[in-house]
Amino acid sequence: MRNTWRIAALALVMGTFLMAYAKTPAAPAKASAAQAGGAANLETVLNLMDETAAKFKTVETDFYWDQYSMVVDDHDTQSGTMYFRRQGKDVEMAADIQKHNGQADLKYVLFAGGKVQVYQPRIAQVTVYSAGKNKAEFESFLVLGFGGSGHELEKSFDLKYGGRETVDGVNAYKLELTPKSQKMRGMFQRITLWIDPQRGVSVQQRFDEKVNGSGDYRLAKYTNIKLNQKIPDSTFKLKTSGKVTYITPQG
Repeated sequence: MRNTWRIAALALVMGTFLMAYAKTPAAPAKASAAQAGGAANLETVLNLMDETAAKFKTVETDFYWDQYSMVVDDHDTQSGTMYFRRQGKDVEMAADIQKHNGQADLKYVLFAGGKVQVYQPRIAQVTVYSAGKNKAEFESFLVLGFGGSGHELEKSFDLKYGGRETVDGVNAYKLELTPKSQKMRGMFQRITLWIDPQRGVSVQQRFDEKVNGSGDYRLAKYTNIKLNQKIPDSTFKLKTSGKVTYITPQG
């Protein structure tokens, strides 16, 4: 599971997220002035994300992924360029991973046609993960903060507006997501999104893990974000060279 995150970041492991869409709890009959202000700010962020989702076609962005393990005080990092596009009702994602822990180490990740393929040229291997019946749930995580609807988040998370924080020069909205489903809470105690107030997409994401209070987390930073620009079809095709071995992990 952890290895798949390191390779595919927000994709995680296929089938991990069996999202249980619980009903959103009813709002309290009365709220304090402070609560009302917080709710208004939250509504502003969700409306902004809804507007971006309605117009969403493509995203191209540079990324930096950091998997932190507190026990060994270790940061496992990867960086490169990621692409998203909406094809009808489907979402496709491609990522060119160029560096691992600051060193050149090429990997290519493609999500299309209901499966994730991870190509590692160095060992001439493609690992294939099938989304199966969890395809829709997988896609909803794939576009978390990147073309996904704001108010749709309320089906799966308790939401809290966390104010404004500056991330790489962007005075972003901070949005805290607490999973509603027990299965998801078993993995993450909290997911935090930092939303660009101009474009309505994530400039940073953090997944705090729920593993014996380990303190482990997964951080993703996005820069040079380009919205709704033409991306060649070839970007969403896995380009291999020479003889390649295909494997499909079980379970």
